Formats: sequence, structure tokens, C-alpha cells
Amino acid sequence: MPIPIRDEPMVDYDPSSPQVMNAFYRRLFPYRPFFLWLNQDQVPSKLFTHREFAFTLAGDVYIRYNSFHTSDEFKKELIRLNPSRFEIGPQYSARPRDRKTLAAGALQPQRRELVFDIDMTDYDEIRTCCTDKKICKRCWGYIAAAVKVLDHALRETFGFKHLLWVYSGRRGIHCWISDPAALDLNDDQRKSLVTFLEVIKGGKEQAKKVNVRGNKDDADLHPVLNEALDNLKMEFVKLVLHDQDCFATERGWEALLAILPQDRELMGNLRKEWQSDPTKSSVDKWGDLQQAVGQLKKHNQLLFRKYERAMQDVILQYTYPRIDAEVSKHRNHLLKAPFCVHPGTGRVCVPVNPDLVDDFDPDAVPTVGELLSELDRAAAVENGEAGGQRRTEEYEQTSLKPYVEMFEKHVAAVLRDSRGAKRAAKQESMDF
Repeated sequence: MPIPIRDEPMVDYDPSSPQVMNAFYRRLFPYRPFFLWLNQDQVPSKLFTHREFAFTLAGDVYIRYNSFHTSDEFKKELIRLNPSRFEIGPQYSARPRDRKTLAAGALQPQRRELVFDIDMTDYDEIRTCCTDKKICKRCWGYIAAAVKVLDHALRETFGFKHLLWVYSGRRGIHCWISDPAALDLNDDQRKSLVTFLEVIKGGKEQAKKVNVRGNKDDADLHPVLNEALDNLKMEFVKLVLHDQDCFATERGWEALLAILPQDRELMGNLRKEWQSDPTKSSVDKWGDLQQAVGQLKKHNQLLFRKYERAMQDVILQYTYPRIDAEVSKHRNHLLKAPFCVHPGTGRVCVPVNPDLVDDFDPDAVPTVGELLSELDRAAAVENGEAGGQRRTEEYEQTSLKPYVEMFEKHVAAVLRDSRGAKRAAKQESMDF
């Protein structure tokens, strides 16, 4: 059956309504692939049975340390509790639900996916199209640039393979890494890895020049940063200069000048030029800077190299990923689950293909209301048709289907490698 067209008139399903959320959990949540993704096996293992789930209920009641023996038990409890959202924690040394029967300190986190969180809040100082909680396809470009750089670094530098990128439902994106090497990282190892990747901080830190070269301003970039720079140069032109036009206003160009070397003559000339023509675009202002720095090459090589490096640093400062490091450092940090419904927007937290992240439009992500309306229309069509068709999952009749299929493809790869690792371990023990 074809997926219904989403621009038809629909019933107003309010995501804050308990009835709406209950319908979502009963009819649309993809329980089986969700279980297989966390468990990495068909039979329940400690990765699922010892896993913490935290639920946010009506009235902002927060319930932690839930755990479940099976996928069916999880489904029944999710439908019964009907949370507005829920989060996933680590595998513990015992079942979290039994914590009150354990000795003090006995419940310890053991394994957990390596997770990353990128939030548009950290780009507020450098985006010009939206403010506060709003996001559009234009400022999504910052998230897209971050995903491409981080996805490449995690795969090529650290060798991770099973990365699941998930839209947060409003203005950010999460990454879950399910490789055994990622699951087994302790907190110190996670902190070291994140410290290596966390080059740029957002928010109030944007006004400060970020040190990307260690202790010396004239040092070469780390090879990983240098590779990222090569990939981000075009992103900078397309996103920062053309689309966001970050240096169009006096506030924008003063922020740029503040993080460049403070040569009085060069800075003074640029500031005078830009103040005399306030309509000059960011593309033209960057061209003015390039021209002024190019002229230094003839008579002041030392200052030229200083500015050349500083302009590279500007590109990184405006486009390099800004990750919430605290989310990634600790195994016991809870993170919103894929396929939750964001209570503010009603949008489902769907997987994102990193290879197509530029094309992703947060405003096009289905809402719970749209999905339930699609089910209503599908039911009306089915009532007028002859029976005998195969029974399908209800999400297959909605615009959630391609996202679940993307998730299932990811899960299949995780399971395939998990089975291969178990076969190899078994063979090794037999050989021994």
C-alpha cells in the first residue's frame, strides 16, 4: 500500500495529549528493531536486561532505574506508563530495578554506547536566520557540517563502524556508536576521546579566539584538524559567507576582527572600509581580508603567516563541530531514545543518513499527529478494499516507514558483526 500523502487535511493530534502518545506507543513505535539495536542479539542479554531506562511522565514526574527482562515487558510498561519521552542509560553490573536490594555502591555502569550530542544552542551566536528554540533548513547547515566532520573522524581516525545519527526532535542531533570497542570504553577513555574531538565551544565562548594549535599560534594544525579544514573551507563559503552572511552587520564583522591578530593598521583599514559601506556582503568582506593579508606577503612574511593561520582558525571556529562534551564523557549519562516524540514539537526523533545530511529538513520530519492521521486515512482505504493482504506493521502505512527501514538496516549490520564476533570467539576457545 502506498504511503499516504501528508499534505491532506488531518485531525489535530496534540502531542501533549496522553491519548495521542498512547496511540503512538501502541501503534507506531518500532519495538523489535529497537530491542535488537540495544541488545545486539535475538535472545535478551545483559545489554538489555541490565540496561537503565528513565521515563518522564505527566506533570514532569521522572522515574529512573527501570529495567526489563524482555522486549514485550518493555512494550507493556511503555504503553502503561505512557511517558512524554524516555531516555536510555548504560548496562549496569546488576538489574537497575533491583538497586534497592543491593549493597551501597554495588550498582555500577559497565557498558554503554559512545554518544554525542550537537545542539543548535551552541551556534546561536553565529546563525542569523533563527533564534532561541527555532530551527530551519538554513541553520541546519551548521549541524550538517558538524555531522560530516564528526562522522568522518569517528570512522577514519578511531575506526568506529556502527554510527547511528538521530534527529533530536527540535534543534539538534545525537550520535550513538554501537561498536564493541565503543561499548567497552571506560569514563576516562571517553573523556580523552572527547577532549581530542572538542576543539570549539559554542555560546559565550564564540567571542573568544579558540586555541586550535596547542601552545604556539604558529604551530601546524593537527593532521585530523587539517583534514577537517580541507573539508570545511567550502562549507564556510556556502554557509557562513553566503547563506548566513555572518559578517554583514557591525556586530558580525567586529566578532570576526576580534579573533584575528590585532595589527592596528590592517584592522583599522578593514574597519574603516566596512563602516563606509555597511551594505557590503560577508563574501566581499572576506575578500577584503584575503586581499589585505595577501599584500602582507610582499613585505612582512611573519605577519602574513600569522594572519594566514588565523584565517584558517576562523573557518574552524565557525564550522567545526560543537559537541556537548558532558554527554559523552560518562557512561551513566542518560540520552533521549530514538523514535521518541519531542513533547514541544511533536516530531519523532528519526534516524538521519549522514551521507544525505545536507538534504535533511527538520521541518519535514513527521509529527505524531501527521502519522496518526495517515493511519486514519489508511484505515479508511482498507475498509473499502477486499481482505487477504498480508498483515503489516502499522508504521509501514505512514511516512515513518523509510526512517524505520533505515534503522533496521543499521541494526542488521550491528547484529551481523555481533554474530561474527561471537563465532570468532567460540572458534578461538575451541582452538585453544
